[in-house]
Amino acid sequence: MAALLVVVALTLFAGILALNFATGEKKIEQRVERLYAATDPAFPRAMGVLLGPAILPGNRFEALLNGDRIFPAMLAAIREAKKTITFESYIYWSDAIGKEFADALAERAGTGVKVHVLLDWVGSNKMDLTHLATMEAAGVEVRKFHKPAWYSLTRMNNRTHRKVLVVDGKLGFTGGVGIAGLWTGDAQDPQHWRDTHFRAEGPVVAQMQAVFLDNWIKATGVVLHGDDYFPELPAAGSDDAQMFSSSPSGGSESMHLMYLLAITSAQHSIHLSSAYFVPEKLSIQALVDALKRGVKVQIIVPGEHSDAAIVQSASRARWGDLLAAGGEIHEYQPTMYHCKVLIIDSLMVSVGSTNFDNRSFRLNDEANLNIYAADFARQQVEVFNVDLARSRRVSLHEWQQRPLHEKFLEHAASLIGAQL
Repeated sequence: MAALLVVVALTLFAGILALNFATGEKKIEQRVERLYAATDPAFPRAMGVLLGPAILPGNRFEALLNGDRIFPAMLAAIREAKKTITFESYIYWSDAIGKEFADALAERAGTGVKVHVLLDWVGSNKMDLTHLATMEAAGVEVRKFHKPAWYSLTRMNNRTHRKVLVVDGKLGFTGGVGIAGLWTGDAQDPQHWRDTHFRAEGPVVAQMQAVFLDNWIKATGVVLHGDDYFPELPAAGSDDAQMFSSSPSGGSESMHLMYLLAITSAQHSIHLSSAYFVPEKLSIQALVDALKRGVKVQIIVPGEHSDAAIVQSASRARWGDLLAAGGEIHEYQPTMYHCKVLIIDSLMVSVGSTNFDNRSFRLNDEANLNIYAADFARQQVEVFNVDLARSRRVSLHEWQQRPLHEKFLEHAASLIGAQL
């Protein structure tokens, strides 16, 4: 009898594990045909109609580099909130910056501002409970995304990786940072990471609010609406943009398809900053095809200062075809490189939570801000080039000559690439 119970328990565990690793949706299995360039009006039509939210004009953006500029801007916005704050994050840890955010959010809630905070259960497991208590005592609504329960065990592998802050429905922030000490500073040493966040104003902020609301409804069943959350948003600038999102519960392949369409439409250049670069076959083929038609492909990834050795190994195992086709892969040297930015033809910039890996493309809830503005894109290429100057290029010869034990470890890591 005991043996039978063990078998039943193991079978149940295996079934739950298998369901966590599956999305239930069909994967994109064929390469995306190149029908137009990024300069063709068909490209934004496809991005805004085929894939998701409309591309909205009249926006203004500011790129914030590293914690010394990112966190003061976010905290200033929070402290100036008059009506509402909605905040979603994957990482929230027990650091001084975590306390500063908790205190700022609590102070606003204490004045009557409606404050809603959604944290991933896994990503916030290092959060100091006193920070949570401070916020809740002041009236902040804090919820954990996919906290384990008997009725949701099949969703434990689906995390919200989104990073979205919206203040008064008018001012938005998104990018790669989490709330932890590693993101403070100015990337000056291995204890302070390199990352980018964007500040947004204009009509696209309503889409950012809708992305937050998507997961807030999943976590609470409560719909936040009205002018306090969705005020009228006049033009704040001249840039076109959309807030793009994906989720296993409603279009897990859409982010993957967005990346593939963008890469396939590139005519001159692809600049990719990727904290976790584990491309699958279709993405590799799309990048190789771009190289074959003369597109310059430059990719920056973490170097020796990586926080995920197994991901780095799985990444390196897949560089061969890209390097052989003339792609450039550069390893950032000073510290952990956590940027997640794609720039196409110095015309389109995509920044947000999405990593270039299967976990982001199929398993996590992700959100990216896509900006269609040549001047802004050229500025981000300049930022990319500064990072490039601090990186070391990996040659095809060096990749081919790496030690046998490294090749073995990389191959082993690549076998589980679908979960990375």
